[in-house]
Amino acid sequence: MSQNESSQRLSPAQIDSLRRQALAVAARAYSPYSGFRVGAAVLLEDGSIITGCNVENASYRLTTCAEQSAIASAVAQYGPSVRIQAVVITNLNDAASQPCGACRQTIQEFSSPATEIFFPAENGSLTRATIADLLPHAFLLKEQ
Repeated sequence: MSQNESSQRLSPAQIDSLRRQALAVAARAYSPYSGFRVGAAVLLEDGSIITGCNVENASYRLTTCAEQSAIASAVAQYGPSVRIQAVVITNLNDAASQPCGACRQTIQEFSSPATEIFFPAENGSLTRATIADLLPHAFLLKEQ
């Protein structure tokens, strides 16, 4: 790991604070169809924290994931140049839940390869991975 990557690592206190914020927002999720309530806390490189929850829809494809909800809010509040340092994902169902493929691609759009992602594992603990770990072959458009 490079010096730059190690300096981006979050402390246990920071991770716990983000986890608590994600849990709090998960309680506001709209999930009448699945009952699976998810929250995400996104730490931006400037230190701002934005949260989001999943919002289901009777037309399932139109459901919005917590991660995408938080990132859309970050862009709405701070503009398209936002950069993500870390994302913490939680749920109120005591289930393992990694970000889905669409969320991985959305996180990647506003991240560096070292951006840290924390998500619930099978045993209830938080697993840490970088976005590069989760999406090693991201779709990228070449600059024109």
